[in-house]
Amino acid sequence: MTIEIFIVLGVLVGLLFMLAATRIAPDALLVAALTVLLATPHPGEDGWRFGVMSVADGFSGFSNPGMLTVGVLFVVVAGLRETGGIDWIASRLLGRPRSERGALVRVMAPVCALSAFLNNTPVVAMMIPAVQDWGRKLDISPSRLLIPLSYAAILGGTCSLIGTSTNLVVAGLITAETGMSPMRMFDITWVGLPTALICGGFLLLVGPRLLPDRRASKAALADPKEYTLELLVPEGSPLAGKTVDQAGLRSLPGSFLIEIERSEEIIAPVGPQQILREGDRLLFAGVVDSIRELANTRGLALATDQVFKLDSPRFRRRLYEAVVAPSCSLTNATIKQAKFRNRFNGAVIAVARNGERVRGKIGDIRLQGGDLLLVEADAGFADRAGNARDFMLVRSLEHSTPRRHSRAPLAVAILIGMVGLVTFELYPMLLAALIAAGAMVLSRCCTLTEARQSVDWSVLIVIGAALGIGNAMDKTGAAVLIADSVLDLVGSNPWMVLLAIYAVTSVLTAVISNNAAVALMFSITYATARSLGVDPMPFMITIMMAGSASFATPIGYQTNLMVYGPGGYTFTDFLRVGIPMNLMAGACTVLITPLVFPF
Repeated sequence: MTIEIFIVLGVLVGLLFMLAATRIAPDALLVAALTVLLATPHPGEDGWRFGVMSVADGFSGFSNPGMLTVGVLFVVVAGLRETGGIDWIASRLLGRPRSERGALVRVMAPVCALSAFLNNTPVVAMMIPAVQDWGRKLDISPSRLLIPLSYAAILGGTCSLIGTSTNLVVAGLITAETGMSPMRMFDITWVGLPTALICGGFLLLVGPRLLPDRRASKAALADPKEYTLELLVPEGSPLAGKTVDQAGLRSLPGSFLIEIERSEEIIAPVGPQQILREGDRLLFAGVVDSIRELANTRGLALATDQVFKLDSPRFRRRLYEAVVAPSCSLTNATIKQAKFRNRFNGAVIAVARNGERVRGKIGDIRLQGGDLLLVEADAGFADRAGNARDFMLVRSLEHSTPRRHSRAPLAVAILIGMVGLVTFELYPMLLAALIAAGAMVLSRCCTLTEARQSVDWSVLIVIGAALGIGNAMDKTGAAVLIADSVLDLVGSNPWMVLLAIYAVTSVLTAVISNNAAVALMFSITYATARSLGVDPMPFMITIMMAGSASFATPIGYQTNLMVYGPGGYTFTDFLRVGIPMNLMAGACTVLITPLVFPF
């Protein structure tokens, strides 16, 4: 063992321990580990050296097409989010299940099916915000849904040759470096599909006991600042003719439907089977986060027409909370009498009054000192309101730009176009994502500012640093040392060798990229099969499965990294759920593969 291998293995063990035992941000830990690998002085053949690899090799992960693709996909997702396209996708694919297990089925089944034929990175990128919003409406924590989302995408990728880039890497190596017949589209399906069904069933049955439940603080739901919001079912609304339950307006987290005004009739309380009609005015009460989501609900419109009289286009506006100052010019006047829109170039869409339910149409509400107003306005509202001395406090709400629902079909079409370009191999994934991101901005599905703000830099840093650490294992020979050491222990029994190959590939995939792991194991595996005098095909299938079915660590597979932050997960969350999944996938692969592809 060289000093470089010793340094790499030491840093790797330390990194895994720190990820599992501390709450330090993963991006900080991985960058620190990469820095140690690049800066540690050690003796070499030509004197003292600094680092186990060059700086260029260490930071090559930050120019990796896979990492760049994830960054660009954030912009594509921003276009879907800002147009409400994500809500449309969620309503079509996810529906409204009656239980948490039902929710897991709704998430996993379509994602697994899509990932068998589409690159799983854009599938997961598209579904993360959809599942987050959907889970919020069902009052299910994202931490209960996002690991199953990633795992379903991984399992789906094992079901066809084009399901994941790992399969294509191995298939390409078989064609280029052996005399074996090229792999066919569904060769791996005989192993991947039963493995996906068994592991998916395990996750449905046992997963709810292992998955963390990290709900947001319930303080928000107990907030006495309960807003009253009036919404209208406009002409041509897709919600017209549906019941309240079918429209998804029942059991809302943090808000509820108080009454429906229909012509001169007031319907209260509102039952779940009450049918909505065009022209209905719906009165909701709820906390600010829930009211913000309701204001963006597809098929409902704000009852006040003041938002359509503002000067700025809606895609440049956002929501503000403002507290009315006591004894100001607004007190004891209705919103209409105060000429709020003319004075502040903003439209009041909801009012809260210290826990008291404020009834009546927005324009007719008589304001009092201390009232909380939810205002839709452009970026200059905070300055205008602050200078007027009519407000004690003004704050902007994050992610509150009104949805551009009319552009949702265009955003979904851009997404489908991107997937089509990749599926038919017209463009590589990165270039297709760049084209889609550009189309989202040019078509105003999202603004350039929203595109910039949508990128989660911590995820990209984790991916880039992890690839750099994997490069160190490859350059120093640490990965080969691990592989050779394990294979030397198992002797010449094909079943034991198959098990060892799966185990080693799985371990390498957990700490370096999956494509690097299978590329490294390919030559070792092929040589081992030839020395045993057996057909190499079962061994090729095994490294494909082991390289794809990586569940135990967030850095082992790209989709795991993508859900790491949004789910609020820790490293140990993946260990708790992922290790049993890894063991089950390994057992299925080792038992099924020789039956389908005999030695």
